[in-house]
Amino acid sequence: MKDATSIKMITENRKARHDYHVHESYETGIVLTGTEVKSLRAGKANLKDAYARIEKSELMLHNAHISPYDAGNRFNHEPLRTRKLLMHRSEIDKLIGKTKEKGYTLVPLKMYFAHGLAKLQLGLVTGKKNYDKRQDMAERDAKREMDRAFRDRQKE
Repeated sequence: MKDATSIKMITENRKARHDYHVHESYETGIVLTGTEVKSLRAGKANLKDAYARIEKSELMLHNAHISPYDAGNRFNHEPLRTRKLLMHRSEIDKLIGKTKEKGYTLVPLKMYFAHGLAKLQLGLVTGKKNYDKRQDMAERDAKREMDRAFRDRQKE
């Protein structure tokens, strides 16, 4: 992983890890306008309903909401516009093959600044069933209980 001081988290799609099994993740660049970058630096982004799709062998991000810049003028950006994602051609070709398989989707997981550049962590995911979600919640609760018991035992 990169140096922690050079990465500044903008937003995270927490719902994605709850709703999907993440098989692989990729780091992509994003093509942005000036007001979008300023809005991201203020932390005004939302990836809740966002998804990525390959169109004409280019990777595109849909439904990612970047709020209009407060000090922007009439040239301010549209919040839900489709944005191009930047990846190497070989990686995009691999994704084309994998997304054609049944059930695979591209979902943004995190948006952050790395060394001054806006980056997006994109996950290759499959949807979870309701019983998978319940099982994950049960495991998380059991782990929390074990940690609590261990902590209480350490205090004695």
